Amino acid sequence: MRHRRRGRKLGRNPKHQRAMLRNLASALFLTKRDAELDKNAPKVPGRVITTISKAKEVRPLVEKCITIARKSLPAIEAARAYESSAERGSDAWRAWRKSAEWQQWSAARAPAVAARRRCIQLLGDKEAVRILFDEVAPQFADRDGGYTRVVRLAKPRLGDSSVRAILEFVGVRDRVIEKATKPAFEDEPLAEEPANEQANDSNDELADESA
Repeated sequence: MRHRRRGRKLGRNPKHQRAMLRNLASALFLTKRDAELDKNAPKVPGRVITTISKAKEVRPLVEKCITIARKSLPAIEAARAYESSAERGSDAWRAWRKSAEWQQWSAARAPAVAARRRCIQLLGDKEAVRILFDEVAPQFADRDGGYTRVVRLAKPRLGDSSVRAILEFVGVRDRVIEKATKPAFEDEPLAEEPANEQANDSNDELADESA
């Protein structure tokens, strides 16, 4: 019996399972990167195709990382008020590092730094974490949960006939629901009268010719 043992094993030992989920979650975030000159560019940004079991298992990890990044956005905005525009390594930048503004900037940015370290611990990919904080988290700044969707595919995977699914971010390819317009029942007797009059006139002419 598997009492109090939540989750799917996916035919792997625990270490292999955690590594697979981290790689799959990182791959989803990396599809949002700028891969114009990349040989292995993603076909559709913000979407990966995998088996439905893996998609359902990795979805909580992806949404947890997005929630952590979302909660750090106010700290990032507060730190921008104290940051310096000087070039890194310049004399002005060194003077700013010794000022009180740097201490205020560091204190305001501390929650964001802790959030980045937590996401690096969960994902294990610094590039994926950078994309998460720079692109994905601001996209869902006004959304409380439900950042991804799982869509089952009809065609199974070749080889083992596993059920495939799409794991993607919401808000980009959402279906637009349009309400049907109410039918207008309007009487149009005037449009039919000329046709009826022409038919009556032609009938009268045929009757006169036959007479």
